Amino acid sequence: MPDDLYGYQWVSQPSVSPYGLVAYVNQTVDREKNDYATHIRAVALDGSGDRRLTGGDKDSAPSWSPDGSRLAFLRAAEGGKQLYTVPVEGEAAESDLDPSSHPAVKHTALTRGVNAFVWSPDGRYIAFTSRAGADVERQPAPAGTGSEQSGDGEQREHQAQGERQLQEKPQIQEGPQLQENPQVQPQHQAQHQAQHQAQHQAQSAHPDPATLRGRIFDRTTPKAEGSGWWDGLYSQLFVLELETGRIMQVTSGPWDVSAPLWSPDGEALSFVSKRVTDERLDADLLHFADVYTVKLGGGEPIGEPVKITASNLLISQFAYTPDGQRLTLIASDRKYGSGSHNRLYTVPAAGGTPEPFAPGLDMQLGNAALGDMKSAGASQSPLYDPHHPQLGVYVLGTDHGNVNVYRIGETGACEPVTGGGEIDVYQYTLSPDGRYVVTAALTAERPGELYRVDVRTGEELRLTRHNDAFLAELDVRTPERIAFKASDGPGIHGWLLKPAGLPQGAKIPLILQIHGGPHAMYTGVFSHEMQTLAALGYAVLWVNPRGSMGYGQDFAKACRGDFGGGDCRDLLEAVDYALAAFDFIDETRLGIGGGSYGGVMTNWIVAHTNRFRAAVTHRSISNWLSMYGTSDIGISYVEGVIGGNSQEHAELLWSKSPLAHAHRIETPLLILHGENDYRTPISQAEELYTALKRYGKTTKLIRYPGSNHTLLKSGKPSLRVDSFEQVNAWFGQYL
Repeated sequence: MPDDLYGYQWVSQPSVSPYGLVAYVNQTVDREKNDYATHIRAVALDGSGDRRLTGGDKDSAPSWSPDGSRLAFLRAAEGGKQLYTVPVEGEAAESDLDPSSHPAVKHTALTRGVNAFVWSPDGRYIAFTSRAGADVERQPAPAGTGSEQSGDGEQREHQAQGERQLQEKPQIQEGPQLQENPQVQPQHQAQHQAQHQAQHQAQSAHPDPATLRGRIFDRTTPKAEGSGWWDGLYSQLFVLELETGRIMQVTSGPWDVSAPLWSPDGEALSFVSKRVTDERLDADLLHFADVYTVKLGGGEPIGEPVKITASNLLISQFAYTPDGQRLTLIASDRKYGSGSHNRLYTVPAAGGTPEPFAPGLDMQLGNAALGDMKSAGASQSPLYDPHHPQLGVYVLGTDHGNVNVYRIGETGACEPVTGGGEIDVYQYTLSPDGRYVVTAALTAERPGELYRVDVRTGEELRLTRHNDAFLAELDVRTPERIAFKASDGPGIHGWLLKPAGLPQGAKIPLILQIHGGPHAMYTGVFSHEMQTLAALGYAVLWVNPRGSMGYGQDFAKACRGDFGGGDCRDLLEAVDYALAAFDFIDETRLGIGGGSYGGVMTNWIVAHTNRFRAAVTHRSISNWLSMYGTSDIGISYVEGVIGGNSQEHAELLWSKSPLAHAHRIETPLLILHGENDYRTPISQAEELYTALKRYGKTTKLIRYPGSNHTLLKSGKPSLRVDSFEQVNAWFGQYL
């Protein structure tokens, strides 16, 4: 049922210490606060001793120091997530995990918080990225010298000390690029600084009325899903010296930095960035990102960052080979836009042109699976066993409805390390000795838990059991895999879930669910949405039409420039297949629904056929013309999916817009949308709703305040439950 959401738990972000202790994040719903609590827990590699390690309710991103004596993590507070460490007593850690006895040391108090961070190989430094700007006061402060008791039995004096530290500013030592970047002309530096100050004042919680000004934007994409309108700041790279608390700024300038990584010898930091020195180029429109490396001495930058790659790939993550001689990249050549596979490349660490690593592999690297039961997680870098690098590199791979960890050799050999049944591995790590892969994974029968896999024998052990007790109260159904040939050739793969206790000869409604993307993938793993619909007595069908990831590059690119063509046929033929294969489906009671790209496809289908009796569209697109200029990805997305822009190809965009055909919609259509959605702005819902009402159609619009594009996956718990209740009521009324 919809409110089952309150009973689930989510696990993520495993990190293994040299002593065999797995730190991870456990997320639960705080129903009273209508929010989520995230705690860091730890469990031994044999599955024993699972208990809480830190005392905060908003802790995440655990990462062990190289010697296993300390755990770094992020704790959310006003102003963003701040960096903490907690000491853990080596081999005694397995039995000594009482959070009240482990004082957590706070190391940062940055205005915009900390994003990604990584330990130096010797454990003396932590590199991190932050959108810190000129508003960060550079005054000496004993950052990292105080402690904040981290536990359920927190003492008042430690709480007060923590509050005082929030007001302190870390000592920032300016790197060589901080005062003036040689690649940016002085007048542009001044302009950028003035713009930032205006943005900061305009967005202040308590702006001074006498100095309030308009918000100035001069970049092509001044807003982003999840973070809102740009505040004039860029993500920069910093280094924290743990012994002194000193923070040194490594990068500056009008470019964002991501994916920081130390060289194995600790003498350099590498990172990913989109950088342009030609003012005629627009970084927001670039289809490449490069790796840069900066040499360090005592944690301080020596010279300028050096570009390592050749500006011909969109690099997302990378790893050093254990000998430090080469970089292994996960990158896309963007030949087919967002429908291009992520592949492996290799390049000398000193710089050069990346070359394909295992060029014959036709598989999307990374996790392209969609679902509503995965905790937060970003893309992951490839991993090497430092003791046996010759075995190959470990990566996630998306393939035929599953996501597994694979080990890939330079010869192209690709060996699954995990697997067996329906599985979605959404995060993974290696134990320091290289013997085990630890995964956070979903299966068909349960939400995400931690698993340990022996890379030598394949033996698997489940380490956590957070959902077992609650699942025992539910009647979880297992989906059945289906496959059929589309009328024009491609094989289509999907699943059908039927309710429990279906009487012999009974006829029930069928609901077709359509995934977003389009370059993503459905799996057969546990889904709250699918299970809820089945529990209400519906058969639920979901498939991966052409354009989906997981079935090779040709299949993934097949929908580009063909919106409403082959992808639409695959979906309708999936319904035909289900009607022929399952005699319990009532062909007169068909429903349809989807979100994002699945929402625009739902809109398109009901504008071109009346075979569905009810439809639900959420966070959808109705007008490609307005989408082009109002979405945070409008330019690249619309040009890629439809094949044109709003100026030169207006007729094409309008002809492919469901809004142009809204007067033909006869299917009752429920429209749900988050009010803070910058990916598919709520105006898309408003335009469709207005047109339907104008023509006297059956429709309803539900707006979710404070919610963005990920409402159904990570929105406020009460709003997620409400959305399911609204969907169930709509289908109940019309099916």
